[in-house]
Amino acid sequence: MSGASSAQAFYGRWAALYDAVARHTPGVARLRERAASALRLSAGDTVVEMGCGTGANLPYLREQVGPDGTVVGVDFTGPILDRARDLVERRGWENVHVVRGDATRPPITDSVDGILSTFVVGMLAEPAGTVDDWCDLLNAGGHLVLVDAAESDRWYAAPINAAFRAVTVLSTPPTLRVRYENSPHESLVRRVTDARDALRARSAAVAHEDHWAGIVRLTGGRID
Repeated sequence: MSGASSAQAFYGRWAALYDAVARHTPGVARLRERAASALRLSAGDTVVEMGCGTGANLPYLREQVGPDGTVVGVDFTGPILDRARDLVERRGWENVHVVRGDATRPPITDSVDGILSTFVVGMLAEPAGTVDDWCDLLNAGGHLVLVDAAESDRWYAAPINAAFRAVTVLSTPPTLRVRYENSPHESLVRRVTDARDALRARSAAVAHEDHWAGIVRLTGGRID
């Protein structure tokens, strides 16, 4: 099974648990609200979420663009997307669209006003190149916001970082492997760092926030 197929099978199998964590973790609603706000969208804008998962960010994005804007969620895992589609149908949102596709080759043909990616770039083989491609999809003055996790550098963070490393291993398919050729945690940190550096290189202005004791970082850039 290829890496992409393995990941799809893994996240599809745990779709229900993933959905519960994505929606009900303490503080996660505030984080999603901040991420959507950092896109600096206006009513009527078009925004795309790369790796939308079960759709936890969709309500916050729609709130930013209003009923006259457009929200597009892209993800490659069928069972995950089914939950996002159910959400859209229950809410009756005619301007929110969920499509199956690869975030590294998104099925987006027109330029957009904002792009959001939450906890995605750490899974990409070439995150810097993907971020660069995302920037190319933005209108002048559009914003790209990345939300990702890495070890905290705060003085009290040793036990938090230990727990984070354990979660990283458990959430990296396959989870039953005892030893990895490359440390999942080290790979995650490298990919997240590469993605943020690529965003900073393309941005006319950059904003950064730390959340959850410094484990979660929000980085936004304006692309001119």
